[in-house]
Amino acid sequence: MREIEQIPALTFLSKSIEIYKDPLPFHRANFSKYGNTFKLSPKPGLMIHFTCDEKITQHILQKNQKNFHKSSLQTDDLGKYIGHGLLTENGEKWKANRKLIQPAFYKKSIAMLMQTMDQVIMEELDGIELDKVTDVFSIFNDLAFKVVARSLFDLADIEDLDKKINRLQEITEHAQKMLIKELRIPWMKWYFDREWLSGQNSIPHALSGIEEARDLLLTIIKNRRKSDNEPGDLLDMLLHSTYEDGSHMEDDQLIDEILVLFIAGHETTANALSFAAQLLAHHPETIKKASKEVGTLDKEDLMTGLMAMPYIKQCVEETLRLYPPAYVTDRVALEEDLCADIFMEKESIWLISFYEMHRRKDLWENPEAFDPDRFEKEKAKSYRDFYFPFGAGPRMCVGNNFAMFEMILVIARMLERFDIETVHDTIDYHPLITLKPKNAQLVFKEKSSR
Repeated sequence: MREIEQIPALTFLSKSIEIYKDPLPFHRANFSKYGNTFKLSPKPGLMIHFTCDEKITQHILQKNQKNFHKSSLQTDDLGKYIGHGLLTENGEKWKANRKLIQPAFYKKSIAMLMQTMDQVIMEELDGIELDKVTDVFSIFNDLAFKVVARSLFDLADIEDLDKKINRLQEITEHAQKMLIKELRIPWMKWYFDREWLSGQNSIPHALSGIEEARDLLLTIIKNRRKSDNEPGDLLDMLLHSTYEDGSHMEDDQLIDEILVLFIAGHETTANALSFAAQLLAHHPETIKKASKEVGTLDKEDLMTGLMAMPYIKQCVEETLRLYPPAYVTDRVALEEDLCADIFMEKESIWLISFYEMHRRKDLWENPEAFDPDRFEKEKAKSYRDFYFPFGAGPRMCVGNNFAMFEMILVIARMLERFDIETVHDTIDYHPLITLKPKNAQLVFKEKSSR
């Protein structure tokens, strides 16, 4: 068996402040030094195995996925902030709820939502001011949240919807920051857990915000039950669907699932769109090529039109390679296991870095470059074993098709209306629970006639 190299505890502690701010350089340095897998003990009694090995990843997420559950970092620590829904559950409970939710994300279901999605996109793009420095993440964050609110949950008629959406965003973003503090500097959890801390720095304050969000969602559920409105959206489907024993999803579980879908359904999309817009602006030749496809939206129905945009889709796929919103995931082994010459102990924790796997020089040609052509149909087949923008196996993101169609549509509508120019020479990121953009600023110009 191959022995996995362990990083000395002092090395980790000496870099703990840097890791808290941005763990990715630490990951890269150690993958470069120790190979595609290493291990680290961030505190006594906890050992984490880090890997960007594609074979280990396939084994954990696909080939023997039944032996690997999400760790307590996701099920408990993340779950207390965003609920115990699809993203944070394991086992039979996850399986049953996935079965209820999956039909809402079939392509035929998404096709019925396209007009609403497009309307939201056009409204949000209308609000962009020309010829000034614009925070594109703010634009796309609002856009993606409203797409979820109005297409999946048909909340267009909710009183003060924009105000409530903004509050939900504030709550979930603050909760993320608190969770990051818990995970990256675990020895300080006792401090952050104190009630007497100032509100912005305490775990109890963040959790009280989550309760506020849950109360808001419960009100939405109760209002829907009282109304005669049955729009056929995801909420409607969840209210009417039953488990195999004939029972309905209870309110607490409904709230968990809605909260997860709101957060995961908008934030990852907003992140990816922000990176995509910046990458396109940094590569004018890609904009010129992509712009040739946008006319198809005017000729056929939206779904058909989007499927006739292979190059824009390739731009999205290449963005997700370079900046995967779900840049890491983890699993814990239920029983001891073996993957090639790697022995996996029972209860061992494995953290998979998609970010590093997507940039490995031995897997990708010129991996740091933005090259949408690498995802041409025939070429893309060769990446199946090490390209995981939405995860892999049975737990692949349930909304991957919804997200892809939304991102393609947003980029198409943006390119048909605007020219975009860069502000910064580099593209920066901020790794929280998801990989978020940092200083994502562009200038939007009136579309030229050229």
